[in-house]
Amino acid sequence: MKTGGNRLLISVSRHVSAAVAALALCAVTGTAYAQQFVSISNNVANVRAQPTTRSEKLWELNRGYPLAVTKRQGSWLKVRDFEGDLGWIYRPLTGNTPHHVVRAKVANLRAAPQTSARLVGKLEQYELLKTVGKRNGWVHVKRNNGQQGWVAQRLVWGW
Repeated sequence: MKTGGNRLLISVSRHVSAAVAALALCAVTGTAYAQQFVSISNNVANVRAQPTTRSEKLWELNRGYPLAVTKRQGSWLKVRDFEGDLGWIYRPLTGNTPHHVVRAKVANLRAAPQTSARLVGKLEQYELLKTVGKRNGWVHVKRNNGQQGWVAQRLVWGW
């Protein structure tokens, strides 16, 4: 009986371990999924109220605009912008090129990732920036005119 009990205990232990591992994987996947970003790959794309082209157009977005994915439904993505607005976008109109949008009214563009670095430009609210890299709370970005620099991550939103 003791041997059978041990086998039962081992069996239950394996099932509990598998269940805990599955829950942990779901938690990690859910967190990663909640933070997934896409950006607009067309020149202009419509964000809609529902996942259909017949649905009301909520707003238009330009190439590069970053969006956080909150849900998938077939070929549609439910997305959130940096202001918290929600809508649906047709997945083929998006891509995986990292971008940021300026959240602050004005943000300094610097030569290096530190506040004491030389100022190379001023970024305006809603400006779209291609993401080149990240380091220690700073984002290395490239403007449409080709100018590159570093901006504090807290002043921008995106990838």
